[in-house]
Amino acid sequence: MATSVETRRLSSAREQAFEAFRRWGYLAAKLDPLGHFAGGAPAELEIEGRDAEEARAIYCGAIGAEFMHIPDRERREWVQQRMEGEAPAAEAPERILERLVRAELFEQVLQSRYLGTKRFSLEGVCALIPLLDEVLAVAAAHGARQVVMGMSHRGRLNVMVNVVGKAPSDIFARFEDVDPRSVLGGGDVKYHIGATGEVTTQNGEVVNIHLASNPSHLEAVDPVALGRTRAKQARMIDEAGDDARNRVVPVLMHGDAAFAGQGMVAEVFDFAGVHGYNVGGTVHVIVNNLIGFTATPAELHTSRFASDVAKRLPIPIFHVNAEEIDAVVRVARMATEYRARFHTDVVVDLVGFRRHGHSEVDDPTITSPLVYRRIQEHPPVYEIYAGQREMEAAPVVQQIKAEYQEALGSAARLKQKPVLARLPQYWSKYKGGCWKPEYDVETGITREEAQRLGQKLTEYPAGFHIHPKIKRLLQQRAEMAAGKRPLDYGMAEALAFATLLVSGIRVRLSGQDSRRGTFNQRHAVLIDTEDESEYLPLERLEAGQAECEIYNAILSEAAVMGFEYGFSREMPEALVLWEAQFGDFANNAQIIIDQFLSAGEDKWNLLSGLVLLLPHGYEGQGPEHSSARIERYLQLAARDNIQIAQPSNAAQYFHLLRRQALTSWRKPLIVFTPKSMLRHPDASSGIEELSRERFLRVIPDDQVQGARRVLLCSGKIGHELREERKRRGDGQTAIIFVEQLYPFPEEELVQALGAHPEANEVVWVQEEPANMGALWYCMPRLRRLARPRQVRSVKRSASASPATGSAKAHEMEQKTLLALAFATG
Repeated sequence: MATSVETRRLSSAREQAFEAFRRWGYLAAKLDPLGHFAGGAPAELEIEGRDAEEARAIYCGAIGAEFMHIPDRERREWVQQRMEGEAPAAEAPERILERLVRAELFEQVLQSRYLGTKRFSLEGVCALIPLLDEVLAVAAAHGARQVVMGMSHRGRLNVMVNVVGKAPSDIFARFEDVDPRSVLGGGDVKYHIGATGEVTTQNGEVVNIHLASNPSHLEAVDPVALGRTRAKQARMIDEAGDDARNRVVPVLMHGDAAFAGQGMVAEVFDFAGVHGYNVGGTVHVIVNNLIGFTATPAELHTSRFASDVAKRLPIPIFHVNAEEIDAVVRVARMATEYRARFHTDVVVDLVGFRRHGHSEVDDPTITSPLVYRRIQEHPPVYEIYAGQREMEAAPVVQQIKAEYQEALGSAARLKQKPVLARLPQYWSKYKGGCWKPEYDVETGITREEAQRLGQKLTEYPAGFHIHPKIKRLLQQRAEMAAGKRPLDYGMAEALAFATLLVSGIRVRLSGQDSRRGTFNQRHAVLIDTEDESEYLPLERLEAGQAECEIYNAILSEAAVMGFEYGFSREMPEALVLWEAQFGDFANNAQIIIDQFLSAGEDKWNLLSGLVLLLPHGYEGQGPEHSSARIERYLQLAARDNIQIAQPSNAAQYFHLLRRQALTSWRKPLIVFTPKSMLRHPDASSGIEELSRERFLRVIPDDQVQGARRVLLCSGKIGHELREERKRRGDGQTAIIFVEQLYPFPEEELVQALGAHPEANEVVWVQEEPANMGALWYCMPRLRRLARPRQVRSVKRSASASPATGSAKAHEMEQKTLLALAFATG
């Protein structure tokens, strides 16, 4: 009996010791290769005895594992078993040594040949290369055929060569800057450009790698890479009909300062378990230099680790010393296996240092003299690894040096910049560059098709408990389909989607409250009032139709827009839309708009057909719910890089959406959508308007003959001008709607103005203040096109704020605008 009690007591003591180290051991792990930022152990680890020493050796060595916060017992035990089991023997140490030598020497060659040129060296964390090697091998063993990578600039060139498989001479040629005329007015610096490659793992499996292009905005690429992953997975599901989560794996690499400080990271983590954005888990690698430019960890994040933001999710975080290479490879294997097993995110915190200054031209000894005194004396990691393994590194070094020297010679002889990335075959039919008439497409449909699909959109299963308000809405839509009631924007959009889906074109829409619609206009998803089951009529149109995805987004603009941009990059044949709750909320996604959407083609030769739906219109709702900032998009417009439109009626919206999906010209489309006009009779359209040939870039005024004045406008204000004209009984003022603002419809405008040869006055009318809207963009063009006629403008006074916060003041301003528009200049 005593023996049994003693056994239980010893077993309990052992379990308590291990439990303490499982929970807190990572805080005492030996993670910093320089020992400069050593952390203290908590009191819970002040335990003596053989069991404590065994647990300490497992959890306080070169690996620190955070996993006890995971509520799922199976997942905790999975990590525990792999940490406490015998460490597997390192596979092919010769290969690991070779990878380390290649990584270090690549940087040294660049430093010596291109001294003083920015390259953002990987030295200090060259263990990233064997880490990624292992990630690829394990992912491939679990079925991966494609890996999508996102990373910022540090180490990017090294990864291109030593992971993606680009020839060193291709990268060296970028430093030589051969053929500068090939990128006059465009292109990007070498450490932002993307790359594609095909690599064979150490197990003989082939993996296609896509390293996404990224601007200097560090974490901006994260949602883009995940959107691309989701689209690649969707394509594989469509083609093979199976679960593609293990067949396409995303790997995101982060800097420690950016991981802790940039809000995009938290937004992207929020995607992990959300249905519309889940990719089956992401392998996150923090390439941790323990410095951000010149700032120390204490200046960069409040918590102990840069990785602590990841604790918002129930996922494991593996910290590992970047100079304990066997531990690095082991962690890479564990992390990738965990992702394959549980389909969740996982974080690897690779803790090293930065051998040079931020961009190799900085002198880090000014701001961090003690750390850099140690770094200057610190050997390269391949020497450390070779010493631990009692391997001879010199022959490997000599061979690889010779290869790099030969590559330098090849780069110097090149006459053209090498292509680092190849587009998939599904991009072959799509065009960029400037618009040509041949890109225009017919968008009309027959009345019979509109009625057939319109009827389908109003049906729901027998026994489905429909909300009374939605029942009335569907009855109204059935009348619209039958031609008994004009189409509103909601029905026009649904019909546009439906016609595309039955012709095999996928539709994906996401945004905050987009399933119902911010303004109660869409109701794409019907909710049963008894059990909240869902029915999506757009998914039930006919057999063999394309996939329809409509999601409510997380409360984020930047990450969601970035995700949808990424999706559109890998699914060019689909109509992909992101909707803002109010148009100016897109401000929060300005990085994605500036760096990817508007400049992606110019910088990286990458096209996208993403549609932004931005509710816009002055209705007295205040500064934040009025303007979608038309002026900002026009400022970004050049070389036909984007399309900007404001459809003034439901049929125009229908044709615009269909044009975007059907044309081979793949450019982002910015649509300023209405709010108060969504169901307004003046903006509604007869069903026969859907049979019109195409979207009208300009809507001329055929109702007024012999006009003495022409008012030009875009959007809601045009309907108010028409109403004011009617109220005044004015038969001498023509009103022309400019439906497409960019590319500017010069030919159509000339024709519309030419229909009123007696008009001696042309007036641009807008709701926005003088320093906003399309005024600054349109006026010079209108003056040129309208010569010799005078052109004046009517607008609100210039203002720092887009709109007044007073509904009564708004009404006064609006009446004044209308009066001035009809006043004689």
